[in-house]
Amino acid sequence: MVSVISETNRSTAGRTHRMTLDGEQVAFDPGETVYEVASRCGKSIPTLCYDPRLEPFGGCRLCLVRVEGARHPVASCTVKATPGMAVRTDTEELEDYRKILLEMVASENPDEAVDPLRGYASREFSDLADRYGVTKGRFRGRQSGRSRFEDDNPFILRDYDRCISCYRCVRVCAEQEGDHAINIAGRGFSTQIITEFAGNLKESACTFCGQCVQTCPTGALGDRKAMRAESLPGAIEKTRTICPYCGVGCSVDALTKGDRLVGVQPAMDGPANQGALCIKGQFAFDFVQHKERLSMPLVRRADGRLHETDWEEALDLAAGGFRRVVDRYGERAVYGIASGRTPSEADYLMQKFVRAGFGTNQIDNCSRA
Repeated sequence: MVSVISETNRSTAGRTHRMTLDGEQVAFDPGETVYEVASRCGKSIPTLCYDPRLEPFGGCRLCLVRVEGARHPVASCTVKATPGMAVRTDTEELEDYRKILLEMVASENPDEAVDPLRGYASREFSDLADRYGVTKGRFRGRQSGRSRFEDDNPFILRDYDRCISCYRCVRVCAEQEGDHAINIAGRGFSTQIITEFAGNLKESACTFCGQCVQTCPTGALGDRKAMRAESLPGAIEKTRTICPYCGVGCSVDALTKGDRLVGVQPAMDGPANQGALCIKGQFAFDFVQHKERLSMPLVRRADGRLHETDWEEALDLAAGGFRRVVDRYGERAVYGIASGRTPSEADYLMQKFVRAGFGTNQIDNCSRA
């Protein structure tokens, strides 16, 4: 760990402030929290309510650290680093605190395993429980949260039996999306995540962007479309690509099992979207494997019906049709519309085809968001 910190300090030589972290001098910038400094220095401090895109909340208390001079452990995600501060992140006392907190959370969480298809962060809690060897039955008792399986929207599962009241879903909806479609009602064991008037998501201000699904650390909110593939054999593979629907260029991870696309997750480090997606980018991928998707070119024969053919004949017939139109009506009779699902190279060829091939600027594209 010392070598990690030393390397970090060498790469951040411009930082002027110093603090002591687990016995090592580290540099930091004004405004950084202890958690941010520790994470940058390779420290693995557990947390459940933290999302780097959101304002620090300090609700789960798993990120507790010892600060020299402080009477009690403090939440590292909310405490700002100060010059000369001395912090311990991994004492035996802190690890005991964290295990007990996790056992209390686990006491009302279902025992069933969480499939990673539920969402990007859906296994955060279960991974921490495994890391600390948590026994789920130690504090077994009253439960909070009531699942809304009757919510018949096709995109988001609301399995609130798994909810731990970290409020990441509520906060991402408010802070990142500005929708405020869900909120918190009640206190203690009566706490609920609800929509206005406790209705279904379809009747609320929800835009089905899926942000709440991807930030949920327990799988209480799940991607219903991806979950259809839970029973399919094979490991989940992620492939980084770009969403095909508009010109923003959101980075996404395509989830596949074998040769099947089973889900889409936003790339948290995507430069254009930073973990955000719209409803189309998140859920509209069924066209890829749709049974009616064309796999061969079709041409209309003398009988008026479409028949499969090879690409050579199809392209020759299309070219002939263009020539007849231009010869009869002139070049302005041709208008090109490029697809939002094509890469920029294909769009370049499309505009070249229309402008150079027909001598007209009548071309457009839906990728103008």
